[in-house]
Amino acid sequence: MFQDYSFTASERFMRYVQVDTQSNPQSQSQPSTEKQKNLSRILVEELNAMGAADVELDEHGYVYATIPSNTDKDVPVICFCSHVDTAPDASGTGVKPLLHRNYTGADIVLPDDNAIVISPKDFPYLEQLKGHDLITASGTTLLGADDKAGVAEIMDAAHYLLTHPGVKHGAIRILFTPDEEVGRGTAKVDMQKLGARFGYTLDGGEAGSLEDETFSADAVSIVINGVITHPGYAKDKLVNALKIGGEVLARLPKTELSPETTDGKQGFVHPVRFEGIAERCTLEFIIRDFDTALLKAKEDFLQELTALVVQSYPGASFEFVVTEQYRNMKEVLDQHPEVVANAKEAIRRAGLELRMESIRGGTDGSRLSFMGLPCPNLFAGMQGIHSMKEFVSVQDMNKAVETIVHLCSIWAEA
Repeated sequence: MFQDYSFTASERFMRYVQVDTQSNPQSQSQPSTEKQKNLSRILVEELNAMGAADVELDEHGYVYATIPSNTDKDVPVICFCSHVDTAPDASGTGVKPLLHRNYTGADIVLPDDNAIVISPKDFPYLEQLKGHDLITASGTTLLGADDKAGVAEIMDAAHYLLTHPGVKHGAIRILFTPDEEVGRGTAKVDMQKLGARFGYTLDGGEAGSLEDETFSADAVSIVINGVITHPGYAKDKLVNALKIGGEVLARLPKTELSPETTDGKQGFVHPVRFEGIAERCTLEFIIRDFDTALLKAKEDFLQELTALVVQSYPGASFEFVVTEQYRNMKEVLDQHPEVVANAKEAIRRAGLELRMESIRGGTDGSRLSFMGLPCPNLFAGMQGIHSMKEFVSVQDMNKAVETIVHLCSIWAEA
């Protein structure tokens, strides 16, 4: 089926990563950074050039497109989705992608900073990638495989379907989102315009992996109000909000309930931001658990801990606000078993070993599932994400393209 096809995913990817698309968690605009649209405009141009229909970039930074149905069957409209933004955790400016052909299994020392070494000791999956062609950054930036690998794979799959009309499929919708990395990837999606029945994000790791379960997630903001006065005359008057906030952080458990002490299905309470002045400071947390009901217990624990600390500082007070972020997609996907079953079959047809995984995080698919688009997560090949050690295998990317094409065929066979 793909013997004579020249895959374009890696070539597209190496172009896309050179476009800076970092999102900004402190921005309230949508998208959070206008530069994300620079890549979106390129995608629109390429989709139009390959013959996709209904291609559009809206004011909020979302790209919509259609690969029209080529069958008389009544096939559900399915959507493939990836995000164009990269994480704020490492620089995305001036990315220089490097292609390492025929990987031998040795450490990869990145040329722009020899201290950045990609090693099988840190990434055991590299043992399975001997003989593959790997793409890395140069050592001063992240690569952007999260999620430009997914973007490139969807674009290549679209190109394949539009140039191979013998592969029968229903209508396929393409959605590229901004701001996934700052938790607002689906905030302005027009579900009516999207018009899809089921969806798949391409935002996963190892080849063959399929994720149908995510954390459920809330955010907590704690504002601590102290009592301010001139420090020269502060005896028995000043109550420093920063010190209270520091004590709250110091009292968090050291051996449990944190990302660094949990794995598997264990949830956590994780401080992500602390800022302010002596009079007033803010602590921001993310709360995670696979069992949605257990979020409340973690939030109650954090609120009780804060109250206990604050009550020992006369005159101080605090505000505690919980904001829902996303919920475990499995709650929705279990009601539509055919969505996951078809993905499993597509992975099998691509010649891969299925790896069912639970995401210790979330994807756009988490929210989309609860917005009426049941949406598990397929592999894109990315590794070492959010860091300067990020890498992806060209061969894994090509297998993702194959999986998308097989999946379109499988839906049309039903």
